[in-house]
Amino acid sequence: MLASIPPVYVAPFERAWRNRELIRAVVRREFISRFRGSALGPLWAVLSPLFMLLTYTALFSITVPQLSAGVSVTDYASSIFIGLIVFNLFSELAYRAPMLLHEHVNFVKKSIFPSETIAWTATIRAFTYGGVGFAVYIVFRLLTAGTIPLTIVLTPFLIAPFFLFIIGVVWFLMALGAFTRDVAHIMASIVPVLMFATPIFYRLDQIAAMSKSAAFWLRFNIVGDYIEMLRSLALDGTIPNVFGYLALVAVSYAVFLGGYQFFMRYKSVIVDVI
Repeated sequence: MLASIPPVYVAPFERAWRNRELIRAVVRREFISRFRGSALGPLWAVLSPLFMLLTYTALFSITVPQLSAGVSVTDYASSIFIGLIVFNLFSELAYRAPMLLHEHVNFVKKSIFPSETIAWTATIRAFTYGGVGFAVYIVFRLLTAGTIPLTIVLTPFLIAPFFLFIIGVVWFLMALGAFTRDVAHIMASIVPVLMFATPIFYRLDQIAAMSKSAAFWLRFNIVGDYIEMLRSLALDGTIPNVFGYLALVAVSYAVFLGGYQFFMRYKSVIVDVI
């Protein structure tokens, strides 16, 4: 069955598998270097999302109570935290991706180095810390609500296509960022604005109640769709719309393949311009 799949659809996975030892080694090095010299070390991976959860809970549940109308403080905090976990994954890599090749220029200049693996290592690292944040959320829900919905076991089926979407975006931004550093400045301007166009501090049904047209356009924000679906599984205990999920998977896989092909197309040129 796998032999019948056109090579273009599996090429990114084949190259990643071929270079799996290199990817594993670089990811391990990044984990070690991130907290080097820190007194608390890896504990910051837990403390940072916990501090973020408490801060946004106080800010938006107390100073802006209308957003959490009809919802308990802990439920609203959980809703915000899920949104932040997903969006922070995207924003971290959107900020970093344009400069990734510049960060690893000493490796990229070596003709034998598979520069496309840099996207894998950066994305795996970001998702690992995102996973720690999600574990903090689970503990928070167990302590405040006493239970978590059974639908949370379906979370991996949502994380997998989101991972593919993100790594596709990283490949695309990496290639563009190699040609001009302006891409990094553009992302630094766009991402903060996109944060408020993403259902982090609100839900799409709240927007739909005020403006159906606004809610319609916000649904084209793929990151927002993933946030809404993760809330359904990990907070509400409901299964997202199946057709909406399949459409999201298809778009994410298209971005994954498109980003990979775009990067590989200009890979040989990037070595000369970086």
